[in-house]
Amino acid sequence: MAYGSGAFHVHRMLEENISGYRLCGYNPYLTLFPPLLNHIYKKISADLIHTNPDYGFFFNRKDKPLVITFHSFVLDKKTRQYGTFLQRLHYSTDLRYFTRKSLMAAVQVTCVSKFTANIIQRELGYTKPIKVIYNGIDTEKFGFTERKRKGPIKVLFSGHPTKRKGADLLPLIADKLNKGIIILYTSGIRKKQKKFNSLIMQDIGSFTHEAMPRVYQEADILIFPSVREGFGLAAAEAMASGLPVVATNCSSLPELVVDGKGGYLCELGNADAFARRINELADSPELRKEMGQFNRERIENEFTLEKMVKNYRSLFEEILSTAQ
Repeated sequence: MAYGSGAFHVHRMLEENISGYRLCGYNPYLTLFPPLLNHIYKKISADLIHTNPDYGFFFNRKDKPLVITFHSFVLDKKTRQYGTFLQRLHYSTDLRYFTRKSLMAAVQVTCVSKFTANIIQRELGYTKPIKVIYNGIDTEKFGFTERKRKGPIKVLFSGHPTKRKGADLLPLIADKLNKGIIILYTSGIRKKQKKFNSLIMQDIGSFTHEAMPRVYQEADILIFPSVREGFGLAAAEAMASGLPVVATNCSSLPELVVDGKGGYLCELGNADAFARRINELADSPELRKEMGQFNRERIENEFTLEKMVKNYRSLFEEILSTAQ
C-alpha cells in the first residue's frame, strides 16, 4: 500500500488489530515503473495478499489468494475531468489496464461503499460479487466532547485542497457566510498548495493522521464539498468527533451523512446552498449539538473500527479455509 493516503491508515488499523496481518508500505514514486513493485516485494512470504486495485496485479503470487479493496474510483469520465492532463491520460490508459488485470487476478473484490461497488460494475463491466466493507473509525481516538468555547464559529475543511475535493468552491462559500464564521483548511501533504485570499479563510497547515483528533475537536462544523468520494473518511472521523457535516449530495456521502439529522447534503457545486446551511448551523448551538450527537451515535452503530476488523478477518479466514 502506498504511503500518504487515507487507505494506508485504514490498512494500518487492520495490521494493529488482526493477528498475522502485515502492512508493507511503498513510496508512491515506485508506481512510475510498476514492475519494480513485483521485483521488490516478490520474496515477501504471505498466505494471502490484500492490496488496492491500482497495482494489485504486480503483487499477485502463484497459489496465493489476492484480495483487492477499492477505496476510491477515478477511472470514469466524470472524475477524470478534475485531474490534470497527465492524470487524465494515466487514468484512461495504463491505470485502467492495470486495474482490469487486478480484477481478473483477484479471488475477492471488496469496496468501501455501495456507490463504489456499483460504479466498478458499471464502468468496468465486472460481474462477480463485490463485498462492501465500510471503513471503520476508532471511536476512542476520535472522541466526542461538548463544545462550549467562545469566539468565531470554526468551519473545517479537511483534505487536500484540490478540485476533486471541492476546494475551489470554498472562496465562493466564504463570501456568503455571516460575520463571526471562519473557514480553516488543511494544506495536505503536497509541496505546491493552493492559497486563498479570503480574509476569513485560514491555512492551518498539514497534520499527521495521529494529530487529526485534536483538529476536529477544535472545529464546530465540517464542510465537505467533494465531487467524488469512495467512502469519505474525513467526514466519518468528524462525525465520530461530534461535528455536524455539510457535504455534497453525491457519490458515497449519502451513505454516511443523514440529511437533516447529522448535517446537510447540498447540490454539487452550489455555493449558495453550502453557505446557507453553514449559516443556519452557526446560528444554532443547539442544532450543532443535536446533529453532532446523532453523528457520534451513527458512527458507533454503523462504522466502528471493530466492525470493519471483524468483517475483514472473517473474509480472510473464509478465503484461506477454502484455499487449503
